[in-house]
Amino acid sequence: MTAATHSSLFPQVPESADAVLDGLDPEQREVATALHGPVCVLAGAGTGKTRAITHRIAYGVRAGIIQPASVLAVTFTNRAAGEMRGRLRQLGAGGVQARTFHSAALRQLQYFWPKAVGGELPRLLERKVQLVAEAAARCRVRLDRNELRDVTSEIEWAKVTQTVPADYPAVVVKTQRDAPRDPAETAQIYATYEELKRDRSVIDFEDVLLLTVAILQDRHDIADHVRRQYQHFVVDEYQDVSPLQQRLLDLWLGDRDSLCVVGDASQTIYSFTGATPEHLLNFRTRHPHATVVKLVRDYRSTPQVVHLANGLLGQARGRAAEHRLELVSQREPGPEPAYTEYADEPSEAEGTARRIRDLIASGVPAGEIAVLYRVNSQSEVYEQALADVGVPYQLRGAERFFERAEVREAGVALRGAARAGGNDSLLDDAEGLPAEVRAVLSTKGWTSEPPAGSGAVRDRWESLAALVRLAEDFERARPGATLSDLVAELDERAAAQHAPTVQGVTLASLHSAKGLEWDAVFLVGLTEGMMPIAYAKTDEQIEEERRLLYVGVTRARVHLSLSWSLARSPGGRAGRRPSRFLSGLRPGSAPLGTRGTRGTGGGGGIERGPGQVTAKRGRRGPARCRVCGRTLTDAGEMKLMRCEDCPSDMDEALYERLRDWRAVRAREIGQPAYCVFTDKTLMAIAETVPDSAGELAVIAGVGARKLGRFGTAVLAICAGGTVDEALGEGAGEK
Repeated sequence: MTAATHSSLFPQVPESADAVLDGLDPEQREVATALHGPVCVLAGAGTGKTRAITHRIAYGVRAGIIQPASVLAVTFTNRAAGEMRGRLRQLGAGGVQARTFHSAALRQLQYFWPKAVGGELPRLLERKVQLVAEAAARCRVRLDRNELRDVTSEIEWAKVTQTVPADYPAVVVKTQRDAPRDPAETAQIYATYEELKRDRSVIDFEDVLLLTVAILQDRHDIADHVRRQYQHFVVDEYQDVSPLQQRLLDLWLGDRDSLCVVGDASQTIYSFTGATPEHLLNFRTRHPHATVVKLVRDYRSTPQVVHLANGLLGQARGRAAEHRLELVSQREPGPEPAYTEYADEPSEAEGTARRIRDLIASGVPAGEIAVLYRVNSQSEVYEQALADVGVPYQLRGAERFFERAEVREAGVALRGAARAGGNDSLLDDAEGLPAEVRAVLSTKGWTSEPPAGSGAVRDRWESLAALVRLAEDFERARPGATLSDLVAELDERAAAQHAPTVQGVTLASLHSAKGLEWDAVFLVGLTEGMMPIAYAKTDEQIEEERRLLYVGVTRARVHLSLSWSLARSPGGRAGRRPSRFLSGLRPGSAPLGTRGTRGTGGGGGIERGPGQVTAKRGRRGPARCRVCGRTLTDAGEMKLMRCEDCPSDMDEALYERLRDWRAVRAREIGQPAYCVFTDKTLMAIAETVPDSAGELAVIAGVGARKLGRFGTAVLAICAGGTVDEALGEGAGEK
């Protein structure tokens, strides 16, 4: 089970095809009964899209209109495919193939390779990083771990956009892609990587799609075989398909139109992998007679959360924004979203942990709470803060539930006890299925009370406790069920990756939270430079960041908290600003480009608690280039107060004197030069040439602490003094 469901319920299989439609709203029912021709479902967050499409498949199967084996439902993660298979089984539609694009293509490739190519399929490369590193070394390019990851991602993007190495530099220019390295160098590494794969007879995950496409294009007999097998297609998360995946889908379909796609352009957040919403937005152009159904009834979130989500998209721009869906909450009112400003990141983490502890004390299960952030490196401070207040947590993206060592061991023990039946002394005093499971798992580390604190022991206990809760739900749903029945259920769930909930607060990046939901969500680190991320510079990139925050907001059912900190470390310069996406939504703020401070977000204002900033701060407008007037978003440009490519009026001689002084001071205090001032800060000083402490203090990168430490010397140099004179002036500065 995923975090998107409250408990491990085991509903009875509907008695008839018509019973499959029970409980669907009018729009969901329209989807479920639209079994012919192309169908496009535009489904907002929390509107029950998976429910609609699984009931559509089940209704067609139960009514005898569709044969289970003729359906191929594809989505983007093994978890989503497993959930879909589980739901179809509960609806009496077992036998339907629900897979990821890669999984479906790999099965076809393995089956047809001997006939199409001959011999055995080359070995699948599980991780390409090591081979990319070797390719870079052969090209005499040294890459650190982050650079290696960037180049690997670029190769993956090139392949899913069907770009060969020789064309990569030109495609980067044509698409205005913000490449992390010199495109010619990346192309060379890419070409060498492909050569190494051929030499070693291995393929990667992108090759699985590329080779399947090639076989279906070249061998019409094989394409016909696949099309006879699969006659009905369903594609979930259609806004995330890449050009390569769309090409494969077209080949599967042939000249038929029995296709149902489901998506939401406002949840397109994976363009860096080659995903594009254009196929969803152009669906009605390609299929003029398609049935189009919009799902806007939000069953997940309270009106307060939905209001914020709609307001966030209401400020969006671009083609995807033109197709946004206005959600309508179907839930009872709940608390207003909370906005909290903190002095620094540790204070933000500690405040968040305390709020989570209070929520758990009020009755919200830990497994129904999530902390979501923009990048994974933000998790560490929250891990520590939660551990400090004794709250268990789990990192999203960690090992799959059924692959955990303790879960595998528990499965072996339960299977052995089921085979032994009444001959197992462990079960002598156990009455009922849950008691039997508790007795067996007590030998593996389960206890009636959780262990104190967090860490490996607590993680193990949480996994076993999840199995105990699953047994309790199973017994309630199926009175009289035996241990053997539960073992069979666990086997089916393992095959479907349909895991039970582990009771720990989820820590996850916004990207990895897609498709999940919780009762309470904490969106943290919402500052300029992090949301939107600093490297998002084009309008399209900024809008994708907005959609990412929208995804985060719509993960919350009831409680939603949004927070930011004004400095990174305690005592640091409080120079950060809240995310522009919150302007006009958080209390006391106005939409960007307008005057005044009246906000539209409602709620009780921005909170400030222990460790938080209490002084009133005037709202700072967007930073603008002092040369051309354009709004600045890049941190380096904001320091200079001008665009990188706008003409500079920097005093070159002053800049060189500042650099010489910085080098000496850095050696004196035993720190890297950038810890004194960065190059950008020195450039900003050399451009503005401040003649007072006040003028120097307002330059980004200076701040009160560095002003007190280095200000006298810097002002002396700006006034025409030599480096030696400045070092003498600043001799007392520590």
